[in-house]
Amino acid sequence: MGHQVLGLGIAGLAAARLLRAQGYEVLVWDEQESPLLRQRQAELSQEGIPVRLGEPFQLATGVEQVVVSPGIAWDHPLLQAARQQGIEVVGEAELAWRYLEHLPWVGITGTNGKSTTTALVAEMFKAAGLEGIPCGNIGLPLSQVALETLQGKLEPDWIVAELSSYQLEASSRLMSSTPGGPPRIGVWTTFTPDHLERHGTLERYAGFKARLLDRAQWRVVNGEDPYLCRRRQDWENTYWISLVAGQRDPTAFVDLRESRLYIQGEAVAELGDFAERCPGQHNLQNLLLAAAAARLAGIPNAAIQKAIRSFAGMPHRLERVAQIQMGSTLIRFVNDSKATNYEAGWVALNALPPPIVLIAGGRAKQGDPAAWLQLIRAKVARVLLIGEAGPTLAAALKGIHYTDVELVPTLDLAVERALAAACSLSRQRDGAPAQPITVLLSPACASFDQYSSFEHRGNHFRACCQALQGSLEC
Repeated sequence: MGHQVLGLGIAGLAAARLLRAQGYEVLVWDEQESPLLRQRQAELSQEGIPVRLGEPFQLATGVEQVVVSPGIAWDHPLLQAARQQGIEVVGEAELAWRYLEHLPWVGITGTNGKSTTTALVAEMFKAAGLEGIPCGNIGLPLSQVALETLQGKLEPDWIVAELSSYQLEASSRLMSSTPGGPPRIGVWTTFTPDHLERHGTLERYAGFKARLLDRAQWRVVNGEDPYLCRRRQDWENTYWISLVAGQRDPTAFVDLRESRLYIQGEAVAELGDFAERCPGQHNLQNLLLAAAAARLAGIPNAAIQKAIRSFAGMPHRLERVAQIQMGSTLIRFVNDSKATNYEAGWVALNALPPPIVLIAGGRAKQGDPAAWLQLIRAKVARVLLIGEAGPTLAAALKGIHYTDVELVPTLDLAVERALAAACSLSRQRDGAPAQPITVLLSPACASFDQYSSFEHRGNHFRACCQALQGSLEC
């Protein structure tokens, strides 16, 4: 058995098919078992790839390489045993890189903002008539892009990859530059504590993110992020982006003035409509990062302008999923399920005007919730808490003297209770037109206590809201 793939998520599935297409014998192993995994097992079995489910990982006889899905810890005992035996261990992203390194890449990482930035860069390539494949931690798995490229089903001009710390940790060469080779552009959006249950320390987490910039030829970095600003001397060929006039880097060649995007002194786009579709200062930061990366890749200003006009925002990130008119008051339902940590939850609240009815909770991550809690007290009219973290978050809110909190067992009920709270706020206005009321799902927690992913949670929220839309009265 030549190659063993650990994990049968979408990345592991793609890695197995990529290896099999290259003529290798492949065994896929997942310690979990579910209807979805059994379906994938049946599919791969028909393709000549055996799969073992529901058993603790073991090294198969004769394995020459172990390929690791992003969800498998890099220090898993089986991987340590493989290394001790001289067996090569690579991440799925690293495997794909070996088949895609002839192409130019833009790699985007960061604690928050990387998905929106990745999607914006890909949209800018598309507007220029280029195939910039958004992939990695967003869109297609990297190994699927590699397989379909080898098969001639895809003809990418660029790889536009969102890269998580898990993928970077498991990659020894990913995005490495070669003299005279195609350009490699690394983008770092933000950095705050996250995934510490896996990485252990903030320094280790930062180190994996930094691998991307260390290997890139050109770098675009958020110059307003406090942690990243402290690393200004670490990298050459770096463009530091900022919305703040006093912090702008004159070499960065992109800036924002009076709601207009400027590139190399040319007014490229009015941003009023973009800010309406993608609210918040953080989305303007994402836009500047994306525009700088696209310009470094040679994308013309006209294409960047076209992409800004067409970009509709990201699913599960401040996504408006429904609205209902109650007399003179508009109630909006906003899906921010991708906010899986306190910092992302803070960003969402900061982007929206009050009044807000907030649905939060899930499986808590490590981190300091203090700033998020204080912003709740300042802007949120009522909080509905779901999931494992609900009681703990309720106690934390009580500790800052915020008591308009309700614990609810399910998201379905939370949506109903949130609408009731919004209707109550509407009735208190005596018919006077006012700012819309926002019902916001922004959990600030992982989804895995009740859902398979943040997408699963966000899709459920969207379905709940749309089922209520048009059939409710306050």
